[in-house]
Amino acid sequence: MSAQHNSWGRVTRRHRGTANLTDLAGSQADGLLPFGNGRSYGDSCHNDRGRLITMRPGAAIRAFDPETGVLTADAGVLLSDILALVMPQGYFLEVTPGTAQVTLGGAIANDVHGKNHHRRGTFGRSVLSFTLLSSDGSRTLCSTSDNHSLFAATIGGMGLTGVIEAATIRLMPVPSANVRQTAFRFTSIDGYFDAIDEIDARHEYSVAWIDQLARGGSLGRGALMAGDHAEHGGPARAPSAPRLAVPFSPPVNLLNRLTLKAFNALYYARAPKTPETAIVPWASYFHPLDAITGWNRLYGPRGLFQHQSVYPLEAGRETTIALIECAQAHGAASFLTVLKRFGDVPSPGLLSFPRPGFTLTLDFANSGDGTLKMLNALDAIVLKAGGALNPYKDQRMGSEMFAASFPNWRELEAMRDPALMSDLWRRTAMALERDQPATSGMPTVARH
Repeated sequence: MSAQHNSWGRVTRRHRGTANLTDLAGSQADGLLPFGNGRSYGDSCHNDRGRLITMRPGAAIRAFDPETGVLTADAGVLLSDILALVMPQGYFLEVTPGTAQVTLGGAIANDVHGKNHHRRGTFGRSVLSFTLLSSDGSRTLCSTSDNHSLFAATIGGMGLTGVIEAATIRLMPVPSANVRQTAFRFTSIDGYFDAIDEIDARHEYSVAWIDQLARGGSLGRGALMAGDHAEHGGPARAPSAPRLAVPFSPPVNLLNRLTLKAFNALYYARAPKTPETAIVPWASYFHPLDAITGWNRLYGPRGLFQHQSVYPLEAGRETTIALIECAQAHGAASFLTVLKRFGDVPSPGLLSFPRPGFTLTLDFANSGDGTLKMLNALDAIVLKAGGALNPYKDQRMGSEMFAASFPNWRELEAMRDPALMSDLWRRTAMALERDQPATSGMPTVARH
């Protein structure tokens, strides 16, 4: 059986073979990969030489204790389903990514981050335990105290250590899910770096939008949106159906330099010149693009590449400028250009992407070789700065960049379930494995 299980980038679209969870036991090597809701941008959720285990069908929330804020759910449950249940009872996710259309298992497997990494770290810090199903038929309860090595490898392990069946997470009490936002614009990238220390010290959340096309003295201009859960924000609406939709992919990229230049100018002009504070709906602050079904189709029939990097704090300003100028030099226009600071809150995950520094996200319509050449040039800037790329946003980084980003990748490979494989892992880690065979002393993990 096959279906159109594509990643959000839509660069490679095809029917992919599917499997059920019961097919895991006794499956062939590298034959399977768990698939959530397809919100990873690249090929970390693809296994085109095998099949995808679909996790959404039948997934349900199993328990929620409003006294403790502890929730147990199947891995295929969407974060939006969790929010719909817990918000009326005064709780919110400790860490929420830029979309609520991510499964619980996907949030763990990618150890996603949000706008409050400087306060809360990654999603994995909310995870209390999970049950992991292996291809040998065993089930392993993993937590910070039970099977800790496998627990750490699975958080951020991109679905390669086994299949998460269900997980228990901790939620945080909030006075309101809605956000008291303070927003203002800055006239150049210096304005962001001059303000961010104070902003992050005072607020739970912060994120900056950057006008990637601005040049000269305006290079890096943008708007900074800081926020906290409102003390008197009123009742929050449950996640609703998207208000708009892009039902089909247009024959050309609609998010090109011409349209984006006009959009950026309008967005920047609407941002307040000096800080203004207002109560804003939680959905528009955390998940604005969830209001548009299929917005990724706007990039045209060839899909999009997203490039998200992190680089050290001390190199933050110069590296951000270098990345923006590099994209400009290649004539590229990025619709979603987002700048945030990661804090020093450690992740429990072995291969987690966030680490102390600044993270810049750029996305580009796929124009073929020219786009790939630019992305390689962006990689080189990140590599020189001592940074890393986000694997679940990637579709093309080379093995050298992967090894620099995740020097401990062999520890995950040692704990990978032999039946599980992804196109990303095959393209990066397995290429390194072929070039530099592992030593005979690699650790193994007992499963019981």
